[in-house]
Amino acid sequence: MSVTGPAEPAVTSPPAPGRQESDGRTSRRPPALRLLARPEVGVFLGAVAVFVFFLVTAPPVRDGSSMANVLYQSSTIGIMALPVALLMIGGEFDLSAGVAVIASALTASMLSYQLTMNVWVGVVVALLVSLGIGAFNGWMLVKTGLPSFLVTLGTFLILQGANLAVTKLVTSNVATDDISTMDGFGQAKKIFASSFDVGGVQVKITVVWWLVFAALATWVLLRTKYGNWVFAVGGNKESARAVGVPVTFTKISLFMLVGFGAWFVGMHQLFTFNTVQSGEGVGQELIYIAAAVIGGCLLTGGYGSAIGPVFGAFMFGMVQQGIVYAGWNPDWFKAFLGVMLLGAVLINLWVQRTATRR
Repeated sequence: MSVTGPAEPAVTSPPAPGRQESDGRTSRRPPALRLLARPEVGVFLGAVAVFVFFLVTAPPVRDGSSMANVLYQSSTIGIMALPVALLMIGGEFDLSAGVAVIASALTASMLSYQLTMNVWVGVVVALLVSLGIGAFNGWMLVKTGLPSFLVTLGTFLILQGANLAVTKLVTSNVATDDISTMDGFGQAKKIFASSFDVGGVQVKITVVWWLVFAALATWVLLRTKYGNWVFAVGGNKESARAVGVPVTFTKISLFMLVGFGAWFVGMHQLFTFNTVQSGEGVGQELIYIAAAVIGGCLLTGGYGSAIGPVFGAFMFGMVQQGIVYAGWNPDWFKAFLGVMLLGAVLINLWVQRTATRR
């Protein structure tokens, strides 16, 4: 009987000095490519270019009050563009967002005035209505399996008709009555439509809310489990469901976030102008979606950020006000938006391909 000792360990020669072989999984991409992979980089560069362009061609833009107007216009778009962007990252979009803003404002105005109640009652009821509209869109989507295009197109048409018909029925006019003398109006105006002084320049409170909401949305996307859910359901909802992501809750809650944004912007419009035109809001949903797309969000879902739509909304506000300050025909505004949208889509496509190239 022979006894065998322990096997001698295999001797391997040390790797030769010099460049080592590496596959795509272990190689590190250059910092420039990692930076390009960020969805907001392209729109940031575009926003800087647009800002510099109007800074040169429209001298009034250099004035502090002019920049305050630009930021104000950007904020009214940006507040809604944020939840729309989150919804797009989650793989859906909402065509009813524009008329939902007006529906919220009409609800608060008519309920307060016609029933002679404190305006805060109308504000709270309008919030519930807006969240209900978002929940309905999300519920219809997950229960029927229909594309969000069809579901929200139906909601868009319903709200567009109801806004005009109900307003005419209640007020015998296409606009609501002035609520500026009602109880609680002053308090609500301070929250939704006030201004404050910065170095002698009046800045609208919506600019502050816009930046606060952007910071909150960024934190949610990058630092919370809910943010992971949003990216997961936007990338592949079946795979997300297989690993335990609550797809139904995530989808419905994203639509409700759009409803919250519509309520907030609707309250701003109501307490800024004291009355609401029932036919407004049509077409604004495309502005919100375009701001999100320019900000780096993909229509296919699963990709984007909350910072990108901030720059996208700023570009919109800059162009809208810059054309006026430059003394150009404002009819060119939509043409500029179309160019920006196509340019942003092409830049995003190039950025993605460049960032994923090995």
